[in-house]
Amino acid sequence: MNLYKPEKLSLANLPTRIEYLPVVSKQWGKSIYLKRDDQTGSEYCGNKIRKIEYAAAEALRQGCDTLITCGGIQSNHCRATAAVAAKLGLASILLLRINEQPPVDGNYFLDLLFGADVRFCTPDEYRNARNQIMQTFCDELAAEGRKGYVLPEGASNGIGCFGYFDCMEEVMRQEREMGVSFDTIVVAEGSGGTHAGLFLANQLLGLGKRVVSFCVCDDRPYFTQAVTEICTSCLSYMQRNDTINRDDIEVIDQYVGRGYALSAPDELVFIAKIAKENGVVFDPVYTGKAFYGLKQEIANGTFEQSAHILFIHTGGIFGLFPKKDQFDFVL
Repeated sequence: MNLYKPEKLSLANLPTRIEYLPVVSKQWGKSIYLKRDDQTGSEYCGNKIRKIEYAAAEALRQGCDTLITCGGIQSNHCRATAAVAAKLGLASILLLRINEQPPVDGNYFLDLLFGADVRFCTPDEYRNARNQIMQTFCDELAAEGRKGYVLPEGASNGIGCFGYFDCMEEVMRQEREMGVSFDTIVVAEGSGGTHAGLFLANQLLGLGKRVVSFCVCDDRPYFTQAVTEICTSCLSYMQRNDTINRDDIEVIDQYVGRGYALSAPDELVFIAKIAKENGVVFDPVYTGKAFYGLKQEIANGTFEQSAHILFIHTGGIFGLFPKKDQFDFVL
């Protein structure tokens, strides 16, 4: 199928490899594979760079000199955006959500190292007015004769969606090389863009796979709507009017736990166990919760018909270090 895609930058280390997890597979009674999108780079590591490659290319086409985005204090997306801006010779402004003055650690430390102009807001301001606040940053720049480009939370919008559309095509090529067909793709969900790209590629390319997300905040109705809107926006770039069937968007919302970026003891024990037995590190915000949820739902029979499951490791290792004290009881 000939599908239009806008031009993108080439910054990430792609394709990322797929590896089989023998210990987990034996314990869980399923063939579990990991797509190492945590290894898309060093400064850029994680899933966000696939989306930012498209967004930053659009920013350059529009003559922008500053990338503007938002997220939590340990946002992987904000860190990757700041790194890309530095690489391209652009400025960056980050709107970070905080409850109190944070320690300089993890992703936030890297934000500063990359020269980002970091600005803070309260959770209420972030929830209710982050887009308006970022627009004021654009207005400030315009008054100085400069031009800002706003990337939404997680670069989860129509153009960012192409990043994981590409990823699904990459998986298809790797399936042929490996002689394996993944009937189920699983991913952590925090802003909807990664799920949307995988879902849209699955639909438009007629792959017939099951694409499942485990959300780490909000709930199933919220992300069903978010994925629908992102896919619809991406289709407008493609100049297509395909219908998105909301009933096919599969979101599991029982593993948000204590809330976004908040960890329960059993989740931390699980992350430590996976690291010790598999040599794989998940983060407590995204992948740890989602992989923990996958284990529980396999036991519950939710994936009874799934034979070969591919889990997208979306990264997050820098955000692990500010939470190291929470692992004291495990270590």
